[in-house]
Amino acid sequence: KVQLAESGGGSVLAGGSLRLSCAASGYPASRWCMGWFRQVPGSKREGLASIDTLDNSTWLAESVKGRFTISQDNVKNILYLGMTDMKPEDTGLYYCAVVAGPSWCGVARLLSPVDRYWGQGIQVTVSS
Repeated sequence: KVQLAESGGGSVLAGGSLRLSCAASGYPASRWCMGWFRQVPGSKREGLASIDTLDNSTWLAESVKGRFTISQDNVKNILYLGMTDMKPEDTGLYYCAVVAGPSWCGVARLLSPVDRYWGQGIQVTVSS
């Protein structure tokens, strides 16, 4: 079973930066599909970014493109979300998600429950 441990959340002023980490353990895999989601009360989880460790190809939602970056350390099995120029609307509960050994990668694959694992969620608050 895959275990995910998120860290790096907190409070920041608008325009500030944070970096979230998600450490994966418990399942050896040569390929992972990994991503970050954000959820605010009353809304569905919004896909923000994904990365395919096969070729390090990435996808970013339009709402964060140019401000957020997704990256991963395939030796330590850690997923990162770098957030800069943060806005109050970035406030929410951030979740990492992973699929071990996928045949394809993207937000839709991460939303499928098959072999998908979620982190516990971590709060990010941006104040104006």
